[in-house]
Amino acid sequence: MFWYHPDLERLENHIQELEYDPKTIFYGSSTLTLWDDLTTIFREHNPVNLGFGGSTLAACTWFFDRIFENIEEIDAIVIYAGDNDLSDGRHPEEVLLFLENILLKIRTKYGNIKCSYISIKPSVARNHLLESIHYTNNNIEKLMSKDDNFHFVNIYDALLDKKGKPNSKYFEEDGLHFNAKGYKLLTKTLLMYPKIFPQKIFEKMY
Repeated sequence: MFWYHPDLERLENHIQELEYDPKTIFYGSSTLTLWDDLTTIFREHNPVNLGFGGSTLAACTWFFDRIFENIEEIDAIVIYAGDNDLSDGRHPEEVLLFLENILLKIRTKYGNIKCSYISIKPSVARNHLLESIHYTNNNIEKLMSKDDNFHFVNIYDALLDKKGKPNSKYFEEDGLHFNAKGYKLLTKTLLMYPKIFPQKIFEKMY
């Protein structure tokens, strides 16, 4: 996993340069990395965007101890990763195991904080994986229901068109990454979960 090291160094430098104590961490793949206004939207929660491009849930688990080494007390972690694992040929059960592992690491380091998982998105470019994505999301939702401070954020259904296929209007031309409409939908969906983010932020934006 040496190809992640430049991004990991970028994250480590970013953490060192923070001028505030982070409270809400967004951790995962390029869906987070490319979310330009993330820290503005959630600024009341002292957010930090720790997405690194192309990352898998396996990589997020593997590098957790390194990335979070100098981050002390926090309130919440929001995770988005998993679609790259499936694209690499990993089975849904493996993705679930990686998530279980990272949740254990979070609990060990930070105690009973809020942990939210954004469902794997059904992208146009990975339409051939739709069944695996749906199956993985269902199993992750069951896992996240076992703890009152675990939250499953379902964006899967909202990204499908009337025929049950990934809706291209939410994606860039590559059919993989969100465009502005995709990020607006993601934001609105997240803010509909008051246990994760307070309603007052939702009311300000919508």
